[in-house]
Amino acid sequence: MSTANLASRPLGAWLAALTLCALAGCAVGPDFQRPESSTPEVFKRTEAAQAPSRAVEAEFKAEWWTLFNDPVLNALEARLVESNLDLAAASARLVQSRAALKIAGAAQFPKVDAAGSYYRERGSPNGILSLLGNPPVGTQSQSASGDSPFAVAPLPGEKSSPPYDLWQFGFDASWELDIWGRVRRTVEAASALTAASYEDRNAVLLSVRAELAKDYVDLRDTQSLLDIAKQNLKIARDSETLTQVRQREGVITDLDVANASAQVATIESLIPTLEARADAEINAIGLLLAQEPGALRETLAEGELPSLPAKLPIGFSSELLQRRPDIRRAEAQLHAATASIGMAKADFYPRIQLNGSAGFQSLQLSSLADWASRQFVVGPSITLPIFEGGRLTGTLRLREAQQQEAAIVYRQTVLRAWSEVDDALVVYDAEQRRRDRLAAVVSFNQKALTVAQQRYKAGAVDFLEVLNVQKQLLQAQSSLEQSRAATAANLIGLCKALGGGWETVYAKLED
Repeated sequence: MSTANLASRPLGAWLAALTLCALAGCAVGPDFQRPESSTPEVFKRTEAAQAPSRAVEAEFKAEWWTLFNDPVLNALEARLVESNLDLAAASARLVQSRAALKIAGAAQFPKVDAAGSYYRERGSPNGILSLLGNPPVGTQSQSASGDSPFAVAPLPGEKSSPPYDLWQFGFDASWELDIWGRVRRTVEAASALTAASYEDRNAVLLSVRAELAKDYVDLRDTQSLLDIAKQNLKIARDSETLTQVRQREGVITDLDVANASAQVATIESLIPTLEARADAEINAIGLLLAQEPGALRETLAEGELPSLPAKLPIGFSSELLQRRPDIRRAEAQLHAATASIGMAKADFYPRIQLNGSAGFQSLQLSSLADWASRQFVVGPSITLPIFEGGRLTGTLRLREAQQQEAAIVYRQTVLRAWSEVDDALVVYDAEQRRRDRLAAVVSFNQKALTVAQQRYKAGAVDFLEVLNVQKQLLQAQSSLEQSRAATAANLIGLCKALGGGWETVYAKLED
């Protein structure tokens, strides 16, 4: 057995022991535990609901917008995932986060580099070579022992070592023994931040889905208000014509004609504003789908306000924390902040790194690959912090404070979620009951207008009474239409508060 093999055995055993210590080492710092949260009895409100469209505890439908049974809206939502720029930006941030995780994870493995070099070199006789027996310039070219300096004989006429070639190539390797878990905590924190970025993208998707549905409802509401204005304009013009006829007959004065004409002009003034609002809302939908202004004008030119489902399944209260992306994101951020405490604590301990290099070195290229030209260096290095001026202590306190803040943010996010769901359930039921009463008001005003017109033709009342009833009808119809739109918007708000709508594209958005 060679001497080299005998010498390498204790070294290999020693390195193996260090490696086992690294693998078995515990990670310092607290381990993350999911915070416990109570489940308020918010969903109990469904039992007291009185509205026709009732929220019920049943399996939540991820594609909640299909509850409106509107093909146009369904088609828009289907295009959203591929087109929305906010979602694309959030997906790009997720890719960045995953790349950062990969970078952090690289520290768990050895680093190996290959290198090769060639140098044309000449040592200075007045420098380090003089310590090796090389005489300074102007003295004998032999060392005190009589040997040639630096083992290279001087050329004739030279007073120092001649230039020489140095060829070498090989591999360098290093690996930090993660005894205290610093690297593992770094990877844990990076993984949690990647999860937070993923939930951030889900939150963006949920938000733009709700925004698209809300803009669509607003557009249909505006178009319905425009139809109501045009219908009332026709009624007003008929009344104006009637007053003109009666004025020519000498039955009434110019006052009634002027009042009728003023009513016509008032309603006409509403139409341009509503048309401009409709165009703006079409452009808002187009922007969500990355379309140029006016690109969707023909697609969205006509349509009715979506109707509500008879029952709205809202899932179960125990699912809310796992379905809302903002809660999951806050939990991931708390996880990352907890892991960062372990990173800060590990900095107080020594860092042990295994280093090694192996390769070939020769003064002649022809002999570079010879086994006799081999060389190697292997051994550990250790770094122990002794005095950092309070940097390590300050960093630890900072990370602990950040973890406390993340815990507070998580708790606040959960409370806000329950509050939003509770509010959404209340207004969804209340607005429907308000809508039904407004429908009764419209019905009464329509009857009142018919009676008033008949009495006016019979000469029993003046035109001012007809005018007042017509104004009340227009106002009631507008209020009813706005309430119908509000109930649809409240359904959207409730589904958004429940955290649904991102699960349907989970696989599609995965890398």
